[in-house]
Parts: sequence; C-alpha cells; structure tokens
Amino acid sequence: MTDELRLAVERRGNDGAILHTKGYINNVGGEEIATRAYELLDGGVRTLLLDLRETKIVNSIGISILIEIIEKAMERNGRVAFCCLTPVIHKTFHIMGLANYAKIFDSEESAIAELGLAA
Repeated sequence: MTDELRLAVERRGNDGAILHTKGYINNVGGEEIATRAYELLDGGVRTLLLDLRETKIVNSIGISILIEIIEKAMERNGRVAFCCLTPVIHKTFHIMGLANYAKIFDSEESAIAELGLAA
C-alpha cells in the first residue's frame, strides 16, 4: 500500500471548494488535506466538500486530522461535508463521530445541490 495521496481542489463560487482525494488518508495524506483546507479557509472559503470516491482507506491518524479540519472550519463559521464514501469509511465516520459534525452525502451531485456549491 502506498502512502501517496493525490489531491485536486476545485473552487466553487466565492466561498466553496471541493477537495477530490485519491489514495490513502493517513498522517501524510491527512496533513496534505489539512494544509490545503487551511489555505482555503484562510482565503475565505466557508464550505469544504471532501469527495472520497477514490479513497479506500482512512486510518486513525487521518480521521483525527479530518476532525481537526472540521473544528477549524466550525471556529470560522464554516462547514465540512463528505461524499462518495465506501461502506467501511461511512461506518467508521459514524462510529468515530465525524457524522455528528459533518454532513455525509451519497453523491457529489446531491452534496453540491444541498450545500449550494454550483459552479
């Protein structure tokens, strides 16, 4: 298993962004996501959608980093949401409590519509 994570950021409107991940979210991948998320939040983004359709594994360190991102967004009156989770990641996010603070969507399309992230 590779530690490499690929991340693509798609800005949506003035205050939204979608982060598309591909690969393993561990300490290295999680930190890469956090760096980009914090840059976006510092730049005025208030809604972050993480599309995990190409991520199959998130370890405990990756989850803790995602929790930190959620907390930072909430401190700035922002929000974080996730979409396209594998069944295992979906269950893990519920068990670990991420679903209590971040909305989870089945598809990117439904997330974009509900979060108001139209292009």
